[in-house]
Amino acid sequence: MPTYLQMKNISKTYERIKALDSVSLSATDGGIVSLVGVNGSGKTTLLRIMAGLEEPDYGEVLFDDRKCEPQDLRQISTMVFQKNVMFNRKVCDNVAFGLRVRGYNKDETAIRVSDALESVRLDGFENRKARKLSGGEQQRVALARAFAIEPKILLLDEPTANLDPSNAIIIERAISAIIKRNSCIVILATHNLHQAKRLSDSIIHINSGKILEVADPKEFFANPKHEISNRFIKGELQF
Repeated sequence: MPTYLQMKNISKTYERIKALDSVSLSATDGGIVSLVGVNGSGKTTLLRIMAGLEEPDYGEVLFDDRKCEPQDLRQISTMVFQKNVMFNRKVCDNVAFGLRVRGYNKDETAIRVSDALESVRLDGFENRKARKLSGGEQQRVALARAFAIEPKILLLDEPTANLDPSNAIIIERAISAIIKRNSCIVILATHNLHQAKRLSDSIIHINSGKILEVADPKEFFANPKHEISNRFIKGELQF
């Protein structure tokens, strides 16, 4: 039975800035939903609320029709940031962190760490110092750390920004593979419209804290319904 995430009338204001304005959306497992929009459109704020790292001023988040508080969301979701923090320890310790916090035993942790590193093509890197890796390799470690705990909701904030094409391709392939393997809900925030077109099952265009359009990739890129979406696709809006 598919799992189901709903955001209902979510609003969030920082001082005088309205980051989100009555946003409603839904997502199910087995596919990738991409949030696209210019800088400051509300993508990261929305992800942080889904992750339980921020609390909305108004609205509610439901998972399988059950209302979730931030602490509930932190148990079922994990977020991979554009810039991730590596502990000053070995790669295997970084990937194992979430598992140890959740009380997994040593054997299960070792299996999950090995599988996660293999999924991002870092098998053999277990004993390297994480902070000595390249930026692209560190991002792959962060993704492996998220994969290892098998979240029900995987949130990705510009996971391939500023990476070389080789690392970006590895990450994209790993994201696609994890859905087939664990069937989690994946929400991807990206500026890369080519990436959104390649990976997404659904596109959500958010602008100035409001959702302008929800469509499948083919329809969104070929026949956007909103003029701002059309200008965004053509590169006429400033990022």
